[in-house]
Amino acid sequence: MRLNEITYTDAKPIDGYGPGFFRIGGEVVEGPQVIGPEGITGWGGLADAAPVLALAGKVDVVFMGTGAEVAHIPDDLRETLEGAGLGVEVMSSPAACRTYNILLSEGRRIALALLPV
Repeated sequence: MRLNEITYTDAKPIDGYGPGFFRIGGEVVEGPQVIGPEGITGWGGLADAAPVLALAGKVDVVFMGTGAEVAHIPDDLRETLEGAGLGVEVMSSPAACRTYNILLSEGRRIALALLPV
């Protein structure tokens, strides 16, 4: 089997997660986070659209991790983000982390909004 080392650009991959925290690019951060091409931003959760809206024009898709289980996001949040031109894909936080890392390694224009597991 041939193994290739993944090289990320300036964006930081998700190295791990646990109860209430994420390890992003080697740094442990607690609580909800938004990870985009310009770095890591604390997030107020599903009621706080501003950090995610700030990604409009910089990314094509935002993966929204809803914690340990997949859950619906509020309709008004989805409408606001999609109205700003952001694609929104909702999944559990573990699945969002894995998907983000794969597409990040391909150089895609993506971001991640995560609620802790």
